[in-house]
Amino acid sequence: MDSSNEVVSPKILVVEDETAIAETLEYNLTRQGYTVFMSANGFSALQMARQEAPDLVILDIMLPGMDGLEVCRVLRQETNVPILMLTARTEEIDKIVGLEVGADDYLTKPFSMRELQARVKAQLRRVRLIREEIHSAEEPTNDEAPQPKKLTFGNLVIVPDRREALLTGHPVQLKPMEFDLLLYLAHNRNLVLSRDQILEKVWGWDYNGGSRTVDVHIRWLREKIEANPAAPERIITVRGVGYRFEG
Repeated sequence: MDSSNEVVSPKILVVEDETAIAETLEYNLTRQGYTVFMSANGFSALQMARQEAPDLVILDIMLPGMDGLEVCRVLRQETNVPILMLTARTEEIDKIVGLEVGADDYLTKPFSMRELQARVKAQLRRVRLIREEIHSAEEPTNDEAPQPKKLTFGNLVIVPDRREALLTGHPVQLKPMEFDLLLYLAHNRNLVLSRDQILEKVWGWDYNGGSRTVDVHIRWLREKIEANPAAPERIITVRGVGYRFEG
């Protein structure tokens, strides 16, 4: 049997200390065909993430010992795995903190299993597309494969096929969502884009995290590609509308 034709199910690490929720998540995700690993605290979650290399982490904020925010912060330093954060808190600031430490999405308890499954599929779809792009870029088509196309904006160079950005020749460390956002802005340079447009095109039509997510990721990008993030020259705020990338 040719193992190259085998379908490998995505691996999901669920970090949740409430037994009833953990069992419900494990049952439903397993039924969807995912390989599920469970952890009830932050320390074991980090060990499991390093050992199993999951395709997605579902992470509760309120955990014994090391809380979910700290777990997220450590994971983000080590890997670009998508992180879907679960929170019982309803204050917007708590959700923003989750995004700022590196979460890709969040869901407020109580949530419907249908909504969670939709978020999971959206994140895994993004991972699959990224891997396909990387594989395509690394696979030469002939002995004299053409050089990857580049988008150049002064000292900022974006190489879409390699999912790479360079600033004055040095790699810019971007999370997957940050790169997707930068690439979308670059492809639509000099156009005013509303937050809703950006949300739909970068996060997907089924994402309902709110436009504040765009603002947070724009701030992160500015910190990495602007000479002075407080007075940006590349990603310009258009008051009352959205943003414009200066090309």
